[in-house]
Amino acid sequence: MSSGATGQRHELHRPIAIYYEHADWFRPLFERLDQSGVAWKKIDARNHQYHAASSEEEFSLLFNRMSPSAWQRGLGHCIFYTLNYLAHLEAKGVRVVNGFRGFAHEISKAQQLTNLEKLRLPYPKARVINHVSQALGAAEAIGYPVVIKPNIGGSGAGIEKFSSTEALRAAVDENRLYFGIDSTALVQEAFTPRDGVITRVEVLGGKYLYAIKIHTSGESFNLCPADICQSTKGEELTRIACAADAPRTGMTVEGYEPPIQVIEEAERIMALAGVEVGGIEYVTDDRTGRQLYYDVNALSNFVADPVRVIGFDPYARLADFLIQEAIRQEALVEEAGGEEKTIASGARR
Repeated sequence: MSSGATGQRHELHRPIAIYYEHADWFRPLFERLDQSGVAWKKIDARNHQYHAASSEEEFSLLFNRMSPSAWQRGLGHCIFYTLNYLAHLEAKGVRVVNGFRGFAHEISKAQQLTNLEKLRLPYPKARVINHVSQALGAAEAIGYPVVIKPNIGGSGAGIEKFSSTEALRAAVDENRLYFGIDSTALVQEAFTPRDGVITRVEVLGGKYLYAIKIHTSGESFNLCPADICQSTKGEELTRIACAADAPRTGMTVEGYEPPIQVIEEAERIMALAGVEVGGIEYVTDDRTGRQLYYDVNALSNFVADPVRVIGFDPYARLADFLIQEAIRQEALVEEAGGEEKTIASGARR
């Protein structure tokens, strides 16, 4: 457990828990929590277990930071385990930020498509398949070029683009399509971002926090904002939330204020998915001029050097959100406990 030596001291009866598997990504949040003076603890998902009969009263709130890309780091076993753990916590009445429903959407691009369809929002044409033998038929129905992406991805993992039947048939014949750890994949219309720009909208507490425009080369599907090392002005950005040896992406970034309609749509997407902290990506397709939503992220790494890019520190706001939610949850628990005691004492009369 950690508690900060500086900053305002926040009184919590039980610590805030941060459940995670990639420590480098969350160093800025850990530092802000230390500075706040709040009691908190780390829960490492990599080698974790729980007792089904446990009352789970050791912390006031748990913030789920499990990543769907964990399978790339040899930690695929943590992903489905996390679903069970979150369901257990919520059944015990624990306040979980980015809980079971949010994480279930994080690890299912198929569910994300269903949500976008339900909300009647535009997205790239797609088919969900569960066997490589279905890839060619799905691609023909959609029309080339297409991308094939694992249902459980993360950081652009496993996504491959095909511009012709011949190229896709060769991949099928060579058995080199990878559908990921749940054997499910999307065959999706490939789009070309107009001017190479992808827009990412971040939410905190389900409400709009900020947006950025990412200027890409079109050569990578990995758009982690924390990896971007340059602003559009050519300024070098300090990447505080990624590993020291993380590759430079060649992308640039700038702060952006999206239209109010986009903000409202992003909040609607997150509300339906149950995601309180995360990001949504969309593009304007250069060929059709359509605005397309294509990715929902419940694990969101904030943009590199945020004060320079967007004008404020989102990690500080995230820490404050978690602290206020924990205080609120403890007050609710205390109030419920008081009511139970009153009822119990009345029953004895």
